[in-house]
Amino acid sequence: MQTEAVAQLIRDGLPGAEVEVSGDGSHFEAVVVSAAFEGLPPIKKQRLVMDTVKAQIASGELHALSIKTLTPGQRA
Repeated sequence: MQTEAVAQLIRDGLPGAEVEVSGDGSHFEAVVVSAAFEGLPPIKKQRLVMDTVKAQIASGELHALSIKTLTPGQRA
């Protein structure tokens, strides 16, 4: 998979999110900024993002995704 394809899957699943993805084709790192994370514990934030790429992980197309989640107020 390409980094932009991963980013687009996340954007499609979390409308309005700002997404930056880096990686090497199978292992990716994503930084996701979304108001949807407001008030959620870290595990629920991670699940929201992982749900957007669930099919790609299940198929093996996406092997690993490291996620950093931020609310708009936490963005540096």
